[in-house]
Amino acid sequence: MGVDREYIDWYPTIDFEKCNNCGDCVEFCAHGVYKMEEGKLIVENPKNCVVFCQACMRMCPHDAMIFQSKKDVLSQIKKIKAELKKNQ
Repeated sequence: MGVDREYIDWYPTIDFEKCNNCGDCVEFCAHGVYKMEEGKLIVENPKNCVVFCQACMRMCPHDAMIFQSKKDVLSQIKKIKAELKKNQ
């Protein structure tokens, strides 16, 4: 039994103290998660982020991307699955 992506909190947040709005992540991410808006980077489509992908974080030259821990997300998914199973 899978969990709909809509219910999984996996997406980047941006540490604006580190980010210089270079746009590398916008160009790099094939899923359209990021967008430059008036010269500032935003996470426009957080649910487009592939669960457990951290490629943008690894390639960011300023270490400005932050993700929730995988352990926390796995725990969240297990709880959702248990609830779905209970409601069947």
